[in-house]
Amino acid sequence: MSRAIRSRRTAAEDTVPDREPLPLLRGYDHVLLDLDGCVRIGREPTPRAPEAIDALRAAGKRIAFVTNATEHTPEDLVRSLWRSGIRASVEEIVTVGTAVQFLVADRPQWRTAYVIGPPAIWRHVQDAGARIVNGTEEAAVADVVVATGTKDLAFEELKGATQALLEGADLLSGGRDRTFPTPDGPWPGTGAVAAFLEYAAEVTAEMVGKPDPGIFRTALDRLGPGRALMVGDRLDSDLDGARAAGIDGAIVLSGVTTAAQAAAADPPPVAVAATLADLVLGG
Repeated sequence: MSRAIRSRRTAAEDTVPDREPLPLLRGYDHVLLDLDGCVRIGREPTPRAPEAIDALRAAGKRIAFVTNATEHTPEDLVRSLWRSGIRASVEEIVTVGTAVQFLVADRPQWRTAYVIGPPAIWRHVQDAGARIVNGTEEAAVADVVVATGTKDLAFEELKGATQALLEGADLLSGGRDRTFPTPDGPWPGTGAVAAFLEYAAEVTAEMVGKPDPGIFRTALDRLGPGRALMVGDRLDSDLDGARAAGIDGAIVLSGVTTAAQAAAADPPPVAVAATLADLVLGG
């Protein structure tokens, strides 16, 4: 899906933490990290997450942040992570918006798009070469409906997307996440928007983002050869997606998955820990 891109060296790679990663991590060259629920909740890092990430870098692990978050571009996320004390470079960020852009660009039949999503998703669709037709006479006959989560979702958008789908538009969704964790509790995710449209128009969405293996392969292309571990907080996107991409998955309990759910997973994750820092550094 993308060319191999080497991440630039960041200041964090020169940081030598007091503690080394646990033996589990020694068998991996790369670590793929989910953002919401794993690295941070809202804009606050999970406990000792910056220390854990610094330890991974100091141990020579190459890192990619793989996220279904839709509100921000990779550049926005880098700035936000640095403000949280977490070093990152644009080349290390793989977002669902990036996956949407690649797929739309690869489908020349999708010349017009009806978009449900935040401004970042609109920019990705436009950068892919599709013309956005929301609010125009062409809205009902758009070639594709691109649907992702957005905090400003309005019924008028759902209505327009439904009408386009009933007229034959394809449906592209940025994932199946029902919810995502925030400081004041779970919010509806992209999967909730996709489920509404699938039910209303009796269609099935094509998915990009986790758990689709394509977004993991994009990250692996950037990281280069080596054995990789995906660390996230969702069984249905992080763990299942890692498995589909042929890599190991670990679960942290700082997001939406409970200890009982992680224990019941079949096949199970290679590790379960309370937080990213507990997984990397121990309690």
